[in-house]
Amino acid sequence: MRPIIFSKMDFSHSNLFGYIEDLQELTIIERPVRRSLKTPEEIERLTVDEELSDIERAVYLLSSGQDIQGTSVVANLPVLMRQNPAETLRRVLPKIREVLHVAGVEMQLTAAVSFLTVLQEESVSIHTYSHSFLHIILQNVEHRDAGVSNAWLETLLAVIEALPKETVRHEILNPLVSKAQLSQTLQSRLVSCKIMGKVANKFEAHIVKREVLPLVKSLCQDVEYEVRTCMCRQLEHVARGIGTELTKTVVLPELVELARDEGSSVRLAAFETLVNLLDMFDADDRSQTVLPLVKSFCEKSFKADESILVSLSFHLGKLCNGLYGIFTPEQHLRFLEFYKKLSTLGLQQENGHNDNQLHLQTLEQEKKYISVRKNCAYNFPAMIVFVDPKNFNLELYSIFFCLCHDPEVPVRYTMAISFFEVAKLLNSDVYTIHKELVTLLQDESLEVLDALVGHLPEILELMTNGGENSGSESKLLSIPDLIPALTTAEQRAATSLKWRTHEKLLQKYACLPHIISSDQIYYRFLHRMLTIILTNNVLPVQKAAARTLCVYLRYNRKQEQRHEVIQKLIEQLGQGKSYWNRLRFLDTCEFIMELFSKSFFCKYFFLPVLELTHDPVANVRMKLCCLLPKVKSTLKIPTDKHLLQQLELCIRKLLCQEKDKDVLTIVKRTVLELDRMEISVDAEQLEKEKQKNEGRSTNINDKMLEKKRRDSKTSSVLAKSINLSVSGSSSGTSVGKEEKKSKLVRSQSFSTQVLHPKYTNIDKCPNKSSATAYTSSVSGMGKSCMLSFSDDSFRTHSSGNSGNAAFTSSSSRSLFNSADQKNSGNKESQSRKMSIIQLVPKWEGGMGQSEEKTENQTPRSSDRKMREPETGGSNVLVR
Repeated sequence: MRPIIFSKMDFSHSNLFGYIEDLQELTIIERPVRRSLKTPEEIERLTVDEELSDIERAVYLLSSGQDIQGTSVVANLPVLMRQNPAETLRRVLPKIREVLHVAGVEMQLTAAVSFLTVLQEESVSIHTYSHSFLHIILQNVEHRDAGVSNAWLETLLAVIEALPKETVRHEILNPLVSKAQLSQTLQSRLVSCKIMGKVANKFEAHIVKREVLPLVKSLCQDVEYEVRTCMCRQLEHVARGIGTELTKTVVLPELVELARDEGSSVRLAAFETLVNLLDMFDADDRSQTVLPLVKSFCEKSFKADESILVSLSFHLGKLCNGLYGIFTPEQHLRFLEFYKKLSTLGLQQENGHNDNQLHLQTLEQEKKYISVRKNCAYNFPAMIVFVDPKNFNLELYSIFFCLCHDPEVPVRYTMAISFFEVAKLLNSDVYTIHKELVTLLQDESLEVLDALVGHLPEILELMTNGGENSGSESKLLSIPDLIPALTTAEQRAATSLKWRTHEKLLQKYACLPHIISSDQIYYRFLHRMLTIILTNNVLPVQKAAARTLCVYLRYNRKQEQRHEVIQKLIEQLGQGKSYWNRLRFLDTCEFIMELFSKSFFCKYFFLPVLELTHDPVANVRMKLCCLLPKVKSTLKIPTDKHLLQQLELCIRKLLCQEKDKDVLTIVKRTVLELDRMEISVDAEQLEKEKQKNEGRSTNINDKMLEKKRRDSKTSSVLAKSINLSVSGSSSGTSVGKEEKKSKLVRSQSFSTQVLHPKYTNIDKCPNKSSATAYTSSVSGMGKSCMLSFSDDSFRTHSSGNSGNAAFTSSSSRSLFNSADQKNSGNKESQSRKMSIIQLVPKWEGGMGQSEEKTENQTPRSSDRKMREPETGGSNVLVR
């Protein structure tokens, strides 16, 4: 309809009627809208009581409803059978049977589909189905409308496969004898032909021979060519059911007779059936019967019977390989030339020269010739087998070139589909068709490109590897032309509206790392993928480009190029201004987790992903939350302990700060999923840390032993110096004064000491042995221990005995005696004893270490004596 522009309206006589026609078209468009409205009376008639059950509503609509309501009930029959099969069979199915007698085409077609659905769903047993549904199907299978009849026939043929043999024999085969008679209608005889083909595979060969074959012969000689054609096409099924012997004696003669039939459709059916049954004929039948028929078909196809030309071109590959063993060299060459002639049929220029024998064809003939060349392209792989791949260059390359450059898209489309099969057959000679691959990649039709892309990775691998036995020369020659062709194909797909072809192409381009070098991918394809992610508006295309880019990055071994691409992904996608780019960054990270190692993702992308928890767009945060379980699965403990802390921190922030309800819901669901996840443990790293810790503890023990050794030497030297100083010791009175002074100082220091946990066990005190070294004649270990560390005069006096532990000073005896008297009947708590021992670490000189060494040399009996008066000693010191 022409647009009406009122500012430039021309009210001349010629244009006025044009505007009136436009207005009339507008009114016609509006009329169906008004007519589709229902009046209140129509609405009242279509209204059904809501309290009715499904069965009651179905019965009511079938009884008094309109056709559209009855059709709805019939369409809903499988649902009713699932819900209540007994009531449906008792009340609904009889109503459907009554309605179908006067039903229209739409309800008939719906009923045929519903009956088939009930059979497929097995809602009832096959016995019940045959009892309730089979008679309705048989009644409607001969409907006067051909479409309805075919629909019911398809249902009947499906039912025959499921029915028991006896039921088929009594209900279908026996009535078939009368239905196949000439007195019956044409539609009845056509239905009988199709039933014959199905029944022949149901029974044994002798039953088929006795009850089916007479009917088959009768129908093959029917007066109507439609019946003869239909029965001829069913002879293949009959032959499969009766075996090779009966096929040779019964079916083959009928086929030969039908191949000479006056009707072209009958001859065509006979030819196709002969080709399909080649495997059932022996060599004699092929050479004496089938081959002469095929030769006559080929000869007549160009002269008198062009109707068979399309079928002949379609089956020629199967025919040539099926008769390959009986061909003479002359016949072999003759059939090859016949194929070449069909491959260029209808072209004004054939094999480089003008063909003056071809005349201008009508449009119908042109379509027929296009179909013939298309069938030749379909059979091209079979013809390579027929001539042997070694003879491809000599026999078939010119035809291959013509078919790949055919002016019609359907022909080139078929060649693109079969290109992979051709490449596989050529193997080491695949380089000979490289130019045709480039041609098809640069084809102006995207349909051709789409057909070629399906097996593009396999084709490119064959092209670059050149088969099993080829040298490196062919590989090098193939690469320079392939890369421009591939880039051109992608650009053409990108500029078209067929985004599915573009997506498919990008997915297949992921194979390029196995085909060309990483530098070629980096400079010709990788940056192009990034551009597509950033600029393309179709989400599937962007995702396909993102995944292919990740594959390219995976196989790129140059660190500089890798780092550059990673940096661009983070800056242009992850930190991009458009939220759409940030969403694509998350998609890309998902592909990276799929294709790369966990450590790679954690090293480069873990923290940039977590940064998106602060994204201002809720959709980005929502997608991130959905991705967090996969992100957590990349972590390993203890290597990624710090990353796990970052992840937990981000989740806490989302839980506390998120304001969007939808995002918060996903966050909570994600938290539950994360809690159920188990983090993988890096066993190797754990073993390294364990060995490291063991080595550290060994070094500490070695250092402690070394320190003990040094302290032992120091204590021995100190002991010698003390022995020298004891010879000039003062009198007992001065010693008593010093002892009182030391007691006073020690009691003041105890009030301010705090017991360290390390020394809560008195038995483990390292300085217990010091008392043994200096006071072996004293019966109480506590007294000697305290005096040895507090009284300077006592230390001086005891060290003067040249290592002997006996005390001779009377003042020291009186001191210990008085201490023993004061301690009688009085015991202090365990905590005071422990506080006394707390003084021991302050004396870190050589004396403490040497005393520890002395403890190891003290007999167990003396050790037992030292442990008895421990309480009394502590009482003296505290006071």
